[in-house]
Amino acid sequence: MSFNFQNREIDFVQHRKKFFTFSLAAMLIGVILLLTMGLNLGIDFESGSQVEILAEEPLTAEQVEAEFAQIGSGYTPDDITLGGDRNEMATARFIGVLDASEIAEIQSYFSENFGAEPNIGTVSPTVGQELARNALISVLIASVGIIIYVTIRFEFLYGVAAIVALLHDAFFIIAVFSLLQIQVNVPFIAAVLTIVGYSINDTIVTFDRIRENMKLTKRVKDFNDLAAVVNKSLVQTLARSINTVLTVVFAAAALFIFGGEAIRSFALALLIGLVAGTYSSMFLASQLWLIWKSKQLKKQKFKSKPQPEEEPTV
Repeated sequence: MSFNFQNREIDFVQHRKKFFTFSLAAMLIGVILLLTMGLNLGIDFESGSQVEILAEEPLTAEQVEAEFAQIGSGYTPDDITLGGDRNEMATARFIGVLDASEIAEIQSYFSENFGAEPNIGTVSPTVGQELARNALISVLIASVGIIIYVTIRFEFLYGVAAIVALLHDAFFIIAVFSLLQIQVNVPFIAAVLTIVGYSINDTIVTFDRIRENMKLTKRVKDFNDLAAVVNKSLVQTLARSINTVLTVVFAAAALFIFGGEAIRSFALALLIGLVAGTYSSMFLASQLWLIWKSKQLKKQKFKSKPQPEEEPTV
């Protein structure tokens, strides 16, 4: 299945205010969600402990939770992830660091009942804060690099529009995870950075077509001329963008359905980001560039007008 819009007259530019309104509303809702509900941070970003259990028979989350309840009422995992070919491995995560006596008690219980001592690791608050800081720095470095690259290859306005679209995509994923209260962990950060790369690639393809059509157009003097170029470019790249994103969406959906609990948040973040990235590259970045470029042309036109000479004073 493929899409082709080459011979269709679709005016995307006339709906630019609707696109902007939708994006602003989504961002505002996202801010409200983050301020009220916040993010469900996993132990990757908060202090916590991780207990890795190995059994001879397949395990279930309910069974693992019941086993911890047998140890004591204070042992209630905040998250349980199953793994292995037959779900014979389980990872139980606790918010808050287990002390030495609690670790010894857990190891003793599972050694006696499962025949294997569990591997227990801890994440300190310092490590969690460092992971979050490094993730933010990674996005900022990527943003600066993208602006420099796009400015060199195209022009500065293209770079700024691309970064706005990129931040829109990343924030949209974060807002959805805040709404659904899905746990945010290291795979989530990997998914956001993956979407950053995918989104900028899609945006660059659209900008490249706009630049080509600008060269082929003899007269580009005002907003209407620019709008015609942008609209033509969007129609030409729309089918390519949809066909490309669908292939990746199918792969991400397969990971979400069959990939297991460990990478489910990664796959879901990819699915959300792919849709947001396609939308922003087509209907946000190009429309922002159109508005800013038209204002730039107005300024250039005003400067190029001959100024009336002042009459000599007697």
